[in-house]
Amino acid sequence: MDQTTQDSFGRQARGRDISLQATRFYALVDSTLREGEQFESGDFTATDKLEIARALSEFGVEYIKLTSPAASPGARSDCERIAGLGLASRIVAHIRCHAEDARIAAATGVGAISMAIGASPMLRRTSHGMAVRDLIARAIDVAGEIRQAAPKIELRFSAEDAFRCDAEQLLAIFLPLNETGLFDRFGLADTMGGATPLQVHEIVGLIARQTGRPIEFHGHNDTGCAVANTCTALDAGATHLNATVLGIGERNGIASLEGLVAALYARDPAATRAKYRLGRLAALSSLVAGKIKVDIPFNHCIVGRTAFTHKAGIHAKAVLKDPHSYELLDPAEFGRQRNVLFAHRLAGHNAIGARARQLGLQLDADTVRQVTNRAKMMADEGPLTSDEVDDMLLAAAKRRAHA
Repeated sequence: MDQTTQDSFGRQARGRDISLQATRFYALVDSTLREGEQFESGDFTATDKLEIARALSEFGVEYIKLTSPAASPGARSDCERIAGLGLASRIVAHIRCHAEDARIAAATGVGAISMAIGASPMLRRTSHGMAVRDLIARAIDVAGEIRQAAPKIELRFSAEDAFRCDAEQLLAIFLPLNETGLFDRFGLADTMGGATPLQVHEIVGLIARQTGRPIEFHGHNDTGCAVANTCTALDAGATHLNATVLGIGERNGIASLEGLVAALYARDPAATRAKYRLGRLAALSSLVAGKIKVDIPFNHCIVGRTAFTHKAGIHAKAVLKDPHSYELLDPAEFGRQRNVLFAHRLAGHNAIGARARQLGLQLDADTVRQVTNRAKMMADEGPLTSDEVDDMLLAAAKRRAHA
């Protein structure tokens, strides 16, 4: 992208006063190799995991979260191998709040451990059966073991199902844990995907203020709010944002990496461009889609087939004059191309004129309008192909040459 276009996108962001990313720290915690393994067809081989981990690191995510190495011998081996790759991303082992899980994770060579336990009254009843005081004692004991085994490791404690807790219940957990000084940051998980942006803003802001610790947010997508909730968590003070490629995960998955990157770019293109290799995102998405044997949704952010396709005549006219008219994101930044459709009944003379120029034809306005009118009539009668429009344009150019 040339400097003029870069400056224009930058001015656009500043004009909306949403470029907070330039001054606020945040890091992407990609959980494709942890949460994504819980997706219906997310059965990654050891080779798959290595390939995906390298691609994630090359894209630039700050953290790569892995399935607990205590889950199986293969999970432990995979964790050790990925931790030993020397990637630029920090490797995180996700564990239960169990001492044995912690010992195994600390021995794998990962740079961070994320422990999680159900915090809501529902999960305290159905998952582990512990009262809040026992939960706190367990977390402190496990964290103490981790600190003894790996004093410099980055350690997070997360409240699973945090948004089915009230504020007092969460403070009753986080404040005593914060006083120990054992934890580098705290996590809040919308495990059921039922939180609203307003609720996320309130709870994340409260825990961030009361603990003074970095906050990690993990949002599921059961109600379609995962990306919105993750962006709201950032606004409220979260520093670490969970995502997966294509949003894969348990049930409807979590915030998609593509959607989150799109939102961050829309807020501040320059800052997002500086942090991540945006041109690698499409290949990363295709890689994971191939591994789990699913198609990329046609309307998915950035990488979907129709993400940068324009059809309506009024849209085409404006986009051909200035892409910012109907594009929030610059496709060239992401290695994509703009597609202005012209073989349909909604096509205007601007789109068909642009197609003529792509073919190297110099047609006057009246000729282009005549071809446009003919194309519309044909499209009303049945499907119209690009080749048919091209044939009409070439025939019109030939007639004009012989006139």
